[in-house]
Amino acid sequence: MTKPPSRGRPPKADSAKRKPVVLMSMGAQARNGHDYQVMTVKYIRPLIEQAGCVPLLAPTCFGTRDIEQYLSMVDGVYLTGAGTNIDPALYGQHNLTPEKAQDKDRDLFDLPTIRMALAMGLPLLGVCRGMQEMNVAFGGDIHQKLYTIPGIKDHREDPAAPVSEQYAARHTVRLVPGTWFAELMQQDEIAVNSLHGQGIKTLGHGLQALAHAEDGVIEAIHMPGFTQFTLGVQWHPEWMTAQNPHSIRLFEAFGEACRGRAGVID
Repeated sequence: MTKPPSRGRPPKADSAKRKPVVLMSMGAQARNGHDYQVMTVKYIRPLIEQAGCVPLLAPTCFGTRDIEQYLSMVDGVYLTGAGTNIDPALYGQHNLTPEKAQDKDRDLFDLPTIRMALAMGLPLLGVCRGMQEMNVAFGGDIHQKLYTIPGIKDHREDPAAPVSEQYAARHTVRLVPGTWFAELMQQDEIAVNSLHGQGIKTLGHGLQALAHAEDGVIEAIHMPGFTQFTLGVQWHPEWMTAQNPHSIRLFEAFGEACRGRAGVID
């Protein structure tokens, strides 16, 4: 099965020179008595170097009234991971991990952004928290303590280990046969890193799984009801992307979809 086509629009006069613009929503971080809105460089790098796009960083702490204007300026949306969990009230559960930070401003910004972006035909890529946001945005829910479920492995990283070990390949994921994603990755299984304590429990309306971990945890999703590129992955393809052929293919495919949306001439 081939990759869903991107929904294009007429090329602009300067389309041969213009790179696609991609919205990235920032997250909250408090430091030394000040509130920051942040985005980690590791997420930005593959968007620029592999996808060939230009990031537009949006603060999420000023409400939602400007979402439509942000989306009118971009050719795709890229939702990253973060050190925070989604507020469980948004998927009908009580908070079982009060020790973990939340970022409710990002939740309230990203969920309508996802729905509006898809309705506008914008390509969408979600990583880790971003994939979980895609699921919650369409009525799905989350296992808050994935590591406590019988038969499920502990997908969390060792916080005491060096970063290079935390992001090393931990397990394989099996791609759903016959899907565009399996075709893109060019094999049935790929090795991925694993740094998450939560995971998808019930898929949201219109979402389908594209890959599962060895223990059955959903590791990749898409929304086949939309014609444009849609992909969420639970692992972190942004880590050392240039050294990982599967991560390169993933970001190149997203960049290609964004160029198609922008009408950019290669």
